[in-house]
Amino acid sequence: MTEPTPPTSFKTATLLITEQAIRTYAELTNDFNPLHLDSDFAAQTPMGRVIAHGTLSLCLLWQAVYRNFRAADIASLELDVRFIKPVFIGDSITAGITPNADTPGGWRVWVRNQDGQDCVAGEMRFC
Repeated sequence: MTEPTPPTSFKTATLLITEQAIRTYAELTNDFNPLHLDSDFAAQTPMGRVIAHGTLSLCLLWQAVYRNFRAADIASLELDVRFIKPVFIGDSITAGITPNADTPGGWRVWVRNQDGQDCVAGEMRFC
């Protein structure tokens, strides 16, 4: 496959995490884990409060990918990420992509909260 032409500027995707966003995502994915929906339950966990679904952050990352590359290019994409920090109600998260200077043809991907802390981080490459 030919390496896709990189964008000249990179677009991000941002989302404010609300209780309603988490509930809507739970309904869409049929994931009703009480860690995401029940504040009394979540208070008893190591997180201490309700957290957003990790895959909700991952969906935001895919939005950033789609904003920067053609759909035909994305079909051959490999994504390797780690969930580093939980995302809480009230967080504003931003997903983005930057070239990876350490890996030719590689890209760094991330989802960061309003404090600039990585919540999801990893790499992607085109096969």
